[in-house]
Parts: sequence; C-alpha cells; structure tokens
Amino acid sequence: MLKDFLKYQAQTTPHPLAMEVSHAKGSYIYDTQGKAHLDFVAGVSANSLGHGHPAVVSAVKDQMDKYAHVMVYGEYAQGPAVALSKLLATLLPDPLTTTYLVNSGTEAIEASLKLARRATGRTEILYAHHAYHGNTMGAMSVMDHEERRRPFEPLIPDCHPIHFNNIEDLSKITEKTAAVILETIQGGAGFILPDKDYLKKVKERCTIMGTLLILDEIQPGFGRTGKLFGFQHFEVVPDIVVMGKGMGGGLPIGALTASETLMQLFKDQPKLSHITTFGGNPVIAAAALATLTEISQSSLMEEALQKELLFRALLVHPLIKEVRGRGLMLAVITESAAITDRIILECQKRGLILFWLLFETKAIRITPPLTISEEEIKKGCAILTDVMNEVYTSLSPI
Repeated sequence: MLKDFLKYQAQTTPHPLAMEVSHAKGSYIYDTQGKAHLDFVAGVSANSLGHGHPAVVSAVKDQMDKYAHVMVYGEYAQGPAVALSKLLATLLPDPLTTTYLVNSGTEAIEASLKLARRATGRTEILYAHHAYHGNTMGAMSVMDHEERRRPFEPLIPDCHPIHFNNIEDLSKITEKTAAVILETIQGGAGFILPDKDYLKKVKERCTIMGTLLILDEIQPGFGRTGKLFGFQHFEVVPDIVVMGKGMGGGLPIGALTASETLMQLFKDQPKLSHITTFGGNPVIAAAALATLTEISQSSLMEEALQKELLFRALLVHPLIKEVRGRGLMLAVITESAAITDRIILECQKRGLILFWLLFETKAIRITPPLTISEEEIKKGCAILTDVMNEVYTSLSPI
C-alpha cells in the first residue's frame, strides 16, 4: 500500500509520515503491522469524539439506509441538515440563527468573504498577519505568508493585513472595509489567544464603520477550548462565524452562520449567489448532528479545561519554553524547529502521534480527541517526556 500511496496519490510534502493505517478506535490509530498509536492530534482537530464513536457511526449507518445524496444544496428539505442548522441556532447567540452548510472550512471562508462584499457593497478585506484560513484562492488572499502565496499570485485584490492584538491597527478599519476576518485563536501562528478585550474592540470599530466581523472558528470550534466556540470566552458576537474540522466527527463538512437577514442575500440579485452540490449532504450532516449533540449535551467541554490543566501539569521540562492555547487546543513551544522535529518524529516511532503547526516551526501540536481519558493523557505525556529527556541529554555538554 505504501508504494502505491507514493506513486498514485498526489502528495503535499516531499516526506510524508506515511503510516499505513489499518483501523482506528477511540484515541488510537492502528497500523497494518498491528501497532497502536496514541492520537494526540485527532486528524488535526477534526475527530472531536475520537475514532469510531458509536453515536457518529450509528448516525451514518442509519442515514445511509434512508438516503444519501438526493439534490443540490438548498432545494430539498433534508432532515439531518435541517436538524443540524436548527440545533446550531439554539446554541449560538443572537443574531446567529441561519447556517449555510458546505464541504470544508475553506469553502465556508470563501462564502463568508463573498457574503461580506455582497452585504456591504465594499471590496476591502482586512486580515491578521500570520493568519491561516485555508488554501483556496480566496482564503490565500487573506494570508500574508509570502512563500505560500507567491506561486499563485495574483490573488484577490484589496485584501490587507493588520497585526493581531494590535489596537492601533484598528484605525485601518474604515468606511471602505467590507469585513475584518480573524481566527478567534490564531492556529498556524502558534495558538495565539486574543488579548483581553481585543475582539470586543475590533467589533466595536467594525460596528462604527459598518464593517462585518468574520470569526474563523474552524479549529477552536465544537468544544475544543472548553466552550462550544472560542469567541464565547471573549464576550463578543461576530457577524459571521465560520466552522469546520471538529464539526463532522471526522467527516468533511464546513459551515458559516449569520443572521437571517444576511443569509437572505444569497437568495437573489443574483439568484444562486452561492451554490454547492454536496453541501449539507445528509450522511455528513447526520454525523455532524450526532457530534454536536454529544458535545453539547455531555460534560466534554468542561472536561476539556480540566484536561488542559493536566497537560500543563505534566508538560514541564527544560526544553519546553511555553505551552500556548486553551482547552485541548495546545501548542508546546520548544527552543528550536530542529528540536521540535526530533521530538515529533521520535514520538511517532514510540507510538505517540504529534504534529506540527503551519507557521510556528517550534510548536508541537497537541489537539487530541475531546474524549481522551486522563490515563491516556498521562501515558502520552510520559512518552513525550522520555523523548524530551533523551533529546535534552544529547544536547547537554558532557
């Protein structure tokens, strides 16, 4: 399988990790040699309920027995998509009542940028330095990483960066600005939290200028930070909230939620302003509904904050300079990218899955399933500590 994987399936890096997967269950992924790998990454924050959660599996099977794809988005009323959208409305603050379902987070970003321009009649979009919102052309237009942008330019015009957590930069929000798009917690930059009142001040400036605030919750969303959405920690309500990753219990889905008034703009002038064939797919929506129901009706969000404390208590080491993030969205910062690389690769050999962040090269990603147990956290941190001890010893002068 590995040989065919490298030959026939397009790759994204010269050296993929290339684990040959047999099956996965709970907090573990099993390779074709029968080895169990404790998963501290959860498919890059996607498997909120771990692997093969019974509620998600049952929802998918039940829906497949009824019907799968029957019509393009927005034409037929399909139970799982309707129920998912309604449940989101009951859990989100006003006026976030109407949801548009798509296939991925980056598609939801594209739709949110279109909606902001349509609603305001303006073209300027402001985004944060070191932001990451996806890899489609629109999403890349609100990212300032030149190495990633340059081969695909020109991108969408009139998109300009501001500095995250910089109050002075808010003066750049003017009557020409259609939207400010921010990650509630910056992901690729290293799990950077907003300073106290920063998001509130952004929203205040946006309101004065008639500008929409778009908050990207693709990574923090669905309980990962101890609340359903990260913005709920910061006493702010965006005009548009974008979601994805952990929404589908491991299946591909994204969405944007806004007021009914805003969302009605996709209906007319022109009609079909935003369309998708598979958005709201009933099988995927059923998985997402099961995931959201489990997260919202259980103690998993409260437990995420308790598990964060356990991680922080266990992850104390001379190689660790800082642990950033909130809940089960954590980034362990080491002294250098080289040290981080050694730790991640050696932990994989020992049955612990860790991963990198896009832009902060010194970061070790820790985003396990919300369902991970305290015993599994202790087990994984013990492996990580053993590896860090060996790396530290090899770096120390004799």
